[in-house]
Amino acid sequence: MIVVAGEALIDLVVTAEGERAVPGGSPANVAVTLARLDQQVRLLARLGADEYGRQLAEHLSANRVELDWAVRATEPTSVAVATLNDSGQASYEFRLAGTADWQWTPQELPELAGSPATALHTGSLALALAPGARVLEDLLARERRRDGLTVSIDLNLRPSIVTDRAAEQARVRRQVPLANLVKASDEDLAWLYPDRSVGDVMAEWRDAGVSCAVVTRGGDGVWLLAPNGSLHEQPAVPTTVVDTVGAGDSFTGGLLAALADLDALGDRPADRLAAVTESQWEAVLRQAATVAAITCGRRGADPPLRAEVDAILHPGS
Repeated sequence: MIVVAGEALIDLVVTAEGERAVPGGSPANVAVTLARLDQQVRLLARLGADEYGRQLAEHLSANRVELDWAVRATEPTSVAVATLNDSGQASYEFRLAGTADWQWTPQELPELAGSPATALHTGSLALALAPGARVLEDLLARERRRDGLTVSIDLNLRPSIVTDRAAEQARVRRQVPLANLVKASDEDLAWLYPDRSVGDVMAEWRDAGVSCAVVTRGGDGVWLLAPNGSLHEQPAVPTTVVDTVGAGDSFTGGLLAALADLDALGDRPADRLAAVTESQWEAVLRQAATVAAITCGRRGADPPLRAEVDAILHPGS
């Protein structure tokens, strides 16, 4: 079982044709992607008791995301207003003050030791916004010390919300060593470290104890720095872009699902990731890139089913 922790919110998508409310939130999107790729996934989220919260719970349950550890919160649901331009690129405005996602207390978190969890993934605003960010950070630190599952972080920075670059640098520097696998986009790193190269940052993460560093580069593909220090490059999978909403999240879900299928997630995570071969890393990246490409070809965060991915990766099988 893969545990995903973090926000489940409503994306209010605005286009020239009008607006529509759809379930979203980076960790929730990752969880849905994993479930559609036939992984057992449990979402550790705080769901509001309002109509949006009920919409989120129904969406997640319909996609076979387990909500046993979700908290039914009294606070309202967070809303992200996603405005799409003519090329399908999204810009975001967030309505987050006093909402459910960021109010974690230690008592609301489950004990993962003894559970069937093989990985814990989180990131985005869940690791950035107080007071809940510190609670989740403590969970990551505890699980990294226990060494009983794979810890994964997707930075997914939101400079329009968390604007203090120096504070974000300090946070990332503190949180990255808690993970076995770290993913970021080149846009994340260009904002966070405007005077540093992507390669330099990835090497720093490896020196800090990260087994696997992944940087997505939009239409230029993705780089992955493997545990043995080898750099893998996967070109972007060609697609007609409808919009990019959820593309990075679906990539992350595709990546984790591929690693799960290789039995590369679980206890002694550094050893498991080090055992992944060169050809397997290439296959992992192909799957993640394919999942992201299919999502980009659809409206909204709508990741593919496993059969749709297999039809592209293994035609005729």
